Amino acid sequence: MGGRTASDLLMGVAVVLLVLLQGTQSVYIQYQGFQVQLESVKKLSDLEKQQMLSPRLAAQSLLPSVCQHTDLPLDLQPICTSKEAASIFRALMIIADDDCELCVNVACTGCL
Repeated sequence: MGGRTASDLLMGVAVVLLVLLQGTQSVYIQYQGFQVQLESVKKLSDLEKQQMLSPRLAAQSLLPSVCQHTDLPLDLQPICTSKEAASIFRALMIIADDDCELCVNVACTGCL
């Protein structure tokens, strides 16, 4: 009977560890040679909303205005060096919003 209790305890610990590990894994998006975290793209969306509300933050340049924002996540900053930065940012935000394009669950097998 003691072996059964230890086995149940180990199974419970394993389940808890799996749940914790799943919660700590980052989801990455790869697009045109750039790899960024899904959370960074969500932050990008928030920054763009701020830019719309505060036009004085928008820089008069060929770069997207979010490239001038101090809160732009580090993994998105290399995109600002690309001539296609605006289109890459738009594509990333579309991908991040599309559950069929992006597997948001670690155990995902695809969309039906």
